[in-house]
Amino acid sequence: TLVEWAWGGFSVDNPTVTRFFALHFLLAFAIAGLTTIHLTFLHESGSNNPQGIVSNCDKIPFHPYFSVKDILGFMLMLLPLTTLALFSPNLLGDPENFTPANPLVTPPHIKPEWYFLFAYAILRSIPNKLGGV
Repeated sequence: TLVEWAWGGFSVDNPTVTRFFALHFLLAFAIAGLTTIHLTFLHESGSNNPQGIVSNCDKIPFHPYFSVKDILGFMLMLLPLTTLALFSPNLLGDPENFTPANPLVTPPHIKPEWYFLFAYAILRSIPNKLGGV
């Protein structure tokens, strides 16, 4: 079936998650490529309004100079960002984010509220294999 071909079956395990991640990762690049092709053809042929009136005066002439200029600008902006990320990644970071982890203390953002404690106690009393926690 289609599910077995695309995902490797109906179970959600490591190959399924890997395929899911790969397809979603590649989808962004596919959309970016289709957008580039769309803009290129839009520059070459222009677009008409829904009434069908030809708007030759509004067409933008396409020349490779524009694409080269845009790609060069993108690369020149990407170069400092890549250099910063690769050579000094912590330069723009917040030093407050680097608190050492203490496995003996529960972080405040995941401490349960006091009125849920009875539910946690009940769930902890159920063995894990029977659906407890």
